[in-house]
Amino acid sequence: MDYGRTLTRLMAASFVALMVAACSPNAAAPSDTPTVSASMPMVKEVIGWDTFTGRLEAVDSVEVRSRVNGYVDRIAFRDGDYVQKGDLLFVIDPRPFQAAAKQAEGQLAQAQAQLVLANKDLDRAKSLITTQAIATNVLDQRQENQAGAEAGVAVASAALARAQLDLEFTQVRAPITGRISRKLVSEGNLVAGGDANATLLTTLVSLDTIDAYFDIDEQSFLRYGRAGREGNRTVAFESGGEVEIALSGDKRPSFIGKLNFSENRLDASTGTLRLRARIANPDHVLKPGQFVRVSLAAEAAHQAMLVPATAVASDSSRRVLYVVGADDRVAARPVELGRMFGKMREVTRGLEADDRVVVSGTQRVQAGAKVTVRIEAIKSEQFASKGEVL
Repeated sequence: MDYGRTLTRLMAASFVALMVAACSPNAAAPSDTPTVSASMPMVKEVIGWDTFTGRLEAVDSVEVRSRVNGYVDRIAFRDGDYVQKGDLLFVIDPRPFQAAAKQAEGQLAQAQAQLVLANKDLDRAKSLITTQAIATNVLDQRQENQAGAEAGVAVASAALARAQLDLEFTQVRAPITGRISRKLVSEGNLVAGGDANATLLTTLVSLDTIDAYFDIDEQSFLRYGRAGREGNRTVAFESGGEVEIALSGDKRPSFIGKLNFSENRLDASTGTLRLRARIANPDHVLKPGQFVRVSLAAEAAHQAMLVPATAVASDSSRRVLYVVGADDRVAARPVELGRMFGKMREVTRGLEADDRVVVSGTQRVQAGAKVTVRIEAIKSEQFASKGEVL
């Protein structure tokens, strides 16, 4: 047997068989189906919050000025002290006012002595008129003298009261409890007092409670008003509603405030309405002038469907989610979106609770493509209970 010729025939037959198999329409092609991760929407009860930028202002703020002219004799506080209402702050040289008070006391004593004499003269005139020992016009004159003496006492009493008041004003005391600023004048300086041009000595602000002022836009104002008319009392827009306050850089609110004022009209230039929330500040952490974030409940608690924000794609002018159907084919589903809750986005329309949403690998798929699905659960740490508008 010719083994070489037989081997050659076998190799040729194998090559022909392979070529026929390769050209056959039933030949299997290598798989190029992409693998994607998909998740069911997370369903949670949520409350939507709106956050605005605000600025803190003191409930009470006072510019401390003297009520009398004079030289500063003593300063009774240290810059930045926390002072109580009535604490002594400045002393204006009291000696000129003490002398004026003494003079007023002497003038009052003189007027009182004249009144005593006028009363005696009037009493004598009344007794003599009964016997017609004096003329009627004398009685009239003594009655007039007595009335003038009474008026003189009243004038002298008022002058003494004013002098004593000026003497009291030489001690400038704290009109409110709060934190005082630095002294703006030093001892020995002459200060003016008593009118609009009085010398500014220092300033004083209250700190035990503090106000946060913030502006809401007109659309929010209308939305809150609608919610109130519909009986939704969870919207913290009315007076007494609670708001949360976060300082700059804080991830979470640190304080709770209560709304206690809203302006009576919107600002025509900005289309905003100013609101005020009052915050307890017992440790004096908050200071006037700070910027804060003010968050208020803007809608009622409701069940929401949430998906990772990274799963949302844009298709022309629409927002879409890629959803895998029962046949493992991808469909681009137009959706309407709500608030962000941490890293999760609320879907308000266009999604069902049992839909499989592509959450990873969206860049590798297109509508109509067949995919291999790997189901993943959404991690709970991506969710935050406070929802904010983008």
